[in-house]
Amino acid sequence: MCYATHLLEHGVDLRYIQTFLGHVSSTTTEIYTHVSKRSLANIKSPLDQITEYKQLNN
Repeated sequence: MCYATHLLEHGVDLRYIQTFLGHVSSTTTEIYTHVSKRSLANIKSPLDQITEYKQLNN
């Protein structure tokens, strides 16, 4: 479980992890998305991106 979470946190697509682990159902692999807090922290809102763009261009 730790290895799959590690892969997910480093940007490996969930479908690749599913294949690597031999899961038939993506639902089984999606369990790792609940464990990965770093992935949640890296999600940016489109509004954040607009703000960053404005700061860079001012």
